[in-house]
Order: sequence, then structure tokens, then C-alpha cells
Amino acid sequence: MLQGLKVIGVAIRTEPRIFTGAVLASALYGAMTVASSWALGWATDNAVLPAFRDGAASSGALVTAALLIVGVAVLKAAGIMGRRIMAGIHQYRMQAHSRRAVTRQYLRLPLAWHHRHPTGQLLSNANSDVEAAWGPLAPLPMAVGVVVMLVTAAAAIVLVDPVLALVGFLIFPAVAVLNLVYQRRLSPLAMRAQQLRAEVSEVAHESFDGALVVKTLGREDAETARFQAKADALRDANVAVGRVRGLFDPMLEALPTLGVLAVLLVGSLRLESGGVAAGDLIQVAYLFTLLAFPIRALGWVLAELPRSVVGWTRVRDVLDASGSMEYGSARLDASGPARIEAEGVGYAYVPGSPVLTDVTFTVAPGRTIAVVGPTGAGKSTLTQLLARLIDPDKGVVRVDGVDLRAVARGGVSDSVALVPQQTFLFDDTVRGNLALGAAVPDERIWAALRLAQADGFVSALPSGLDTRIGERGATLSGGQRQRLALARAIVREPRLLILDDATSSVDPQVEKRILYGLRDGAAEATVIVVAYRMATIALADEVVYLEQGVVADHGTHEELLTRCAGYRDLVTAYEREEAERAELDVRDDIRDDIRDDIRDDTDEEVIA
Repeated sequence: MLQGLKVIGVAIRTEPRIFTGAVLASALYGAMTVASSWALGWATDNAVLPAFRDGAASSGALVTAALLIVGVAVLKAAGIMGRRIMAGIHQYRMQAHSRRAVTRQYLRLPLAWHHRHPTGQLLSNANSDVEAAWGPLAPLPMAVGVVVMLVTAAAAIVLVDPVLALVGFLIFPAVAVLNLVYQRRLSPLAMRAQQLRAEVSEVAHESFDGALVVKTLGREDAETARFQAKADALRDANVAVGRVRGLFDPMLEALPTLGVLAVLLVGSLRLESGGVAAGDLIQVAYLFTLLAFPIRALGWVLAELPRSVVGWTRVRDVLDASGSMEYGSARLDASGPARIEAEGVGYAYVPGSPVLTDVTFTVAPGRTIAVVGPTGAGKSTLTQLLARLIDPDKGVVRVDGVDLRAVARGGVSDSVALVPQQTFLFDDTVRGNLALGAAVPDERIWAALRLAQADGFVSALPSGLDTRIGERGATLSGGQRQRLALARAIVREPRLLILDDATSSVDPQVEKRILYGLRDGAAEATVIVVAYRMATIALADEVVYLEQGVVADHGTHEELLTRCAGYRDLVTAYEREEAERAELDVRDDIRDDIRDDIRDDTDEEVIA
């Protein structure tokens, strides 16, 4: 319960005015509920009973009674409406606060943290966990506000008969003990259910995101079974939660009624002994029926606390996550190609298993560099370090002599653009995908499209720049998506442009024109290309060859072909394979020709 009260305390401190207004409105409702009994009593004593006694009703008394009853009813309705509106505002504002905080934290945390957390879990943190955390806020103002009713009624009971009050008040410790047992039973079950919600979301996200793989490999039944297993587990967890709530909620509802019965039982005994008058007993019993609603309202809040604690704990796990990137106040140069330095850079996704160990090289401004290496050499990791998506575990990456960790927030993305291996496009227009909400002139957009060799197919689209391209660019080919992603980077006029195998789906001739344009200074940027094709690598001014997490060699393509056996074997492997295939094809052709000649000679001999 203490943890639940702490969660509620966070909500009260965050939105104190809204909470105070909701509580005051609920207090008005509680006060008017008690006042209604007084109004009915006044009307009975001053209008109803005199009418029976005298045979005629006083018009003044009737009007006054009507005004009292209607006035109390109107104020009571105003309290209900104000409490519900402000309680809803409080709840939804807290959900918005938490979702913004979680989203900001997601953006602050480095990619290394995201690599360790599935997307489905992150979606659950920002959605169902947030809703669970602030679930008690809807009944909370009612529970706090009706304390006025509770205190007023309790005081009236004590004034009428302290003995009956003591008997009735035994329900309060009973409610506390019952709620303690309830929370201990429910909390682990609620935690399990929240975790399974995240797992169900994760499986669903994977299945939808990998729909093409699922369908092409005929895995529909397997994915359905996998999702069903998680969904069934979530169902069972929710049923377990429902069973506990189904057991304890009626008990919490029944306690006030048991209190009334206890009061009537003891009161009847006191009535026989003359310890209490009949009217006093009826008044105390009636006041205890008024107490039943505040106790139930408190029970509603207490019933939501275990799930609230679980949701808030999962949200806090995100908000308290370490590893957020620190920023300085330095600024990078505003124009001209950038100078790049990597000095002793090392990085490991898993401690003890470094991907890069001691990477050191320098790139002069305006140069085009090809990063080459076998699979797993750390090429993509290096591009993420250069774009400061992650920070090195050791060493330093500098742009124009400035450590990227010392650059102000947003400073790196103003100067550096990365086009990753996996192209992502939004379900938006071509213009929206390239501008991303910024006010970019059409001339600049078309210039970027021309450099990315994408202007031709964009012009042919039904609405040109205003054509919607579907989720993830579903209406485009792989090469078209890559060219749009490249244009999106170019349109920002970066000083360092990093292409992580970003033209792998593009026709070699188109790729050649793109790289020629970038190399010849059309983008006015230093260009770093993760490349595999010999033709692509040959266009670079220099080559950085990575092997087992270190720079094995650095120089021109021709120099590395001459002196680096690993590089030579890697970049000529495709050409060797093609040559071997061509040689085999020639041998097959010669063999077929010989067979045909032998068959022709044999036929001629038979004829002769």
C-alpha cells in the first residue's frame, strides 16, 4: 500500500490544482449527500408532519422544503460533474506526462540500450504500463472527497451513541487487514499479467513486421500458434487476477453492510436495556449506510493500487535507465566538408566481446572513403560511432578536431547524415519523407533527388512529390527506397555523409552515377561508404580495411590490392567466382562442340 500511495503522491505533486479541484468537487458531493438527510428531516418536521396534524400544508413550508431538496440535489450533481471531469483530466494528463517522459527517454538512450530491449516491450511501457500506473486516479478524488462525508457521519454517530460508534468502527481495521492480504495476493499476479502484455505485443509486432517472411516461408500456422501461446498465457494471468479480485471485491463491498448489521444487533440489545432510544438507533443505522459508499470508494482505489504499482515500476525502469548520452556545448563548423579522426576506438555490444578494439584513421575534408571488411568486422558499428548513435567504450571520434561527446545536443545531426543498410520510409508523401516536417524548398528537394538518381521515377509518380508511398515505402522497389533515403540525407546538406551499404539494391550503373556525383563535390561533403562491390570501392579516394575489429590497412585501392592479401582476397572474390563460372561455361561449350563433331562424324560414316 505504501508503494501505491507513493505513486498517487507523484500524481498529486505533478497536477496539484486539478487534483485539489476534483477533491473539492467530491467533497461538495459528500457534504450534500449528508445534507440531503438533513433536508429530508427538515421537510418531514416542518412540512409533512404539520400537514398530517393540521389537515393542511403551509405553502411557505412546502416552498422552503422544495427549495432545500432541489438546492441540495443541484449542488450534489455539480459535485459529481466537477469531480468526474477533473478526475478524468487529471488521469489523462498524467498519462500524457508519462508517455512524453518515456518517449524522451527512448530518444535520449543510446542504440546500445535499445538493442537489449524488444520493441514490443517498449510499446507496452509507453502504453499499457502507463495506463495501469494511473488507473487509480479516476476513483481517487471520490475516495478523498467523500472523507468529508465519512468524517461528518462518523462525528454524528459518536455524538448519538459512542458504544454503537465503537462497534461500527471495527470495520475500518477489518478493511485495512483485508486490503493488505489482497495486495499481497494480487501484486505478483498483476506483475505477471503486465509482463505478458508486453510479450504479446512483442510477438504481434514481430509477426506484423515480418509479414513477408512469414508468408513466403509458409509460417502462418507456426506464428499463429506462437501468438496463441502468449495470448493464452495472458488470458490465464488475467483470469488469475480476476479470481483474486472476484474473491476480495465482494468482501470489501460486504464489510460496510456487516458493520450496519453489527450496529443493529448490538443496538437492539441496548434498546432492550434502555441504553439507547429507538430514534437514535435508527439514526445511527442510517448514518452507517451513508458510510458504506465512502468505504466502497476507498476500496475502488485500493483495488487498483497493485496494478498501479506494477505499471509505475515498469515505467520507472525506463525513466531510470542508465546510458543516456551526455552532451557538451561545442559547435561544429557550419559549412564545408568535415575532417574525421578516429583514435584508438573500441566498442562492445556485450562486455568482453569487443566488435572494435583499436580503430585509428584520419579522413581529410572532401575525400571519399570506402570502408571494407569481411562480415562481422565492425563496419556498421563504425558508421554508428561516426554518426554518434553510440559512444565508444574507449578512444575518441573527432569531427573537425572536436570530440563528438563534447558537441551540443543536435550538433552532430546538423553536420552528419547516415543512410543505414535497412531503409525506413514513413507512410507519407515523397516530400514528407524527404523534408520530415522542415520547410525545404522544392528546388533543394529536386537537387537532392537528382544527385540520388531518383528524380526520374519520382517525376513519373502519379502526384510527383505529393504521392503517398505507403507504409515503409511499400509501393516502391528496394532500389527506389534506397535512393529516396539517400536523397533524404542529401537534402540536409551534411558535411559528413555516411552510406552503410546504402546502394546495395541499386543497379550498378545507377550506383556509379551516384558515387561519381558525390565524389565530384556535388554534395560538398566528406563521404564514407561501406562497400562490397569492386566497382564501388574503386571509385573511392582511399580505402579503410577492417579485419577483426582493427584497421588492418589504409590506403588507395591499388595500394591495398598490392600489399594486403586479406583485402585482395575479399574484393576479388566475386570477380574470381565470375571468372571461374565463365571458364566452366567455356569448357562446357567446348565439350558440347566436341560431342557434336563426334556425333556428326559418326553419322557420316554410317551413311557412307
